[in-house]
Amino acid sequence: TCVVVKMEGDVCTTNAAPEARVAALDPAGPATDCEIRYLQYCGEHQLQGIMDLISVDLSEPYSIFTYRYFINQWPTLCFVAVIDNPVCDSSGTGADGSSADRPAERVVGTIVCKQDRHRNGAMRGYIAMLAVHHAIRKRGMGSKLVQLAVRAMQAGGCDEAVLETEVTNIGALRLYEGLGFVRDKRLHKYYLNGNDAFRLKVWFPPAPVPRRPPLPCP
Repeated sequence: TCVVVKMEGDVCTTNAAPEARVAALDPAGPATDCEIRYLQYCGEHQLQGIMDLISVDLSEPYSIFTYRYFINQWPTLCFVAVIDNPVCDSSGTGADGSSADRPAERVVGTIVCKQDRHRNGAMRGYIAMLAVHHAIRKRGMGSKLVQLAVRAMQAGGCDEAVLETEVTNIGALRLYEGLGFVRDKRLHKYYLNGNDAFRLKVWFPPAPVPRRPPLPCP
């Protein structure tokens, strides 16, 4: 069962339909309104949609084993934004003229992460992949996905979160820096295309220590 995640003041609710609607993508024609839902990764049926979305913007290719390395070990740190595919008519043809033989939902945004112990002793969350479909960018979806992942990392006991992005990716730098990440290091020729990367990092405040109730007076 997929877990619908809730974000305060956002379009997501638990056990209820999202209220906000955005222009959704239609590969065969103009965009139509469609609800977006944010879910924790909940099964292999979402994997191909994640791969298709991420592969469009990758600086370097990933094999299916790379995706499964992250998703199978840290499924609670992987989130997807999905829309419903157009409903099919009695002829078995979708509203956009395509075949009915396709998933009921379509992945239009995703974030894939992990967490493990860093050599400095800190529990570190790592954002490996983030992608939003080009037709519905600039609507805050990337920020929402990052916020969901960061909250899940904090809930999982992480002390910090890091990621790498190309120094030329101004949009990504603005997104992460707007969420509190800072440039920690420049990595020369980090990508296969020869581009440098910035390592971005955000530190989480320590969890509050529970206060013991005062001892009763003798």
